[in-house]
Amino acid sequence: MKKLAFALLVMTLVSCQQQKIGYVDNIKLMDAYQEKIDIEAKFKTKAEAMGKKRDSITQAYQIEAQAFQVKAQKMSQKKAQEEYGVIQQRAQFIGQQLQQEDQALQASGQVEMDSMVSRVKKEIEAYGKANGYTYVLGGGDGGSVLYGTEANDLTDEIVKILNDKYKN
Repeated sequence: MKKLAFALLVMTLVSCQQQKIGYVDNIKLMDAYQEKIDIEAKFKTKAEAMGKKRDSITQAYQIEAQAFQVKAQKMSQKKAQEEYGVIQQRAQFIGQQLQQEDQALQASGQVEMDSMVSRVKKEIEAYGKANGYTYVLGGGDGGSVLYGTEANDLTDEIVKILNDKYKN
């Protein structure tokens, strides 16, 4: 009987312990995190430079194609077809190079963003452990928190910690 009473007491104490739960609005966090803002700005600049390069190459190719059309009128049909084939091959090669550069830029941007997200998750985990949280949930669009009180919202605190560490 004493064992049963002791077991009930232990179960009551365990069930009365409240777990500390907080949440982070992922969308708000990422929108306010300076490193993410800087990464996006850097890759936007690189993408704009890539676009200008593409426009410049396209314009040069169009000028070359127009010059060829004028020149082709004075050539034999066979010679014109041969040169046109060479021009088409060059255009295809240039297009492939530009596509590879685009893909490489996207891949490096994805690697940098994935690395940043990993650091954010580690920082949230460290914050949760340091502040005695049993759970820190993710909220925002597609998150797992449908409702949470303001008191449980850790987003601003996490953003401040992340931005302070990023500045240093």
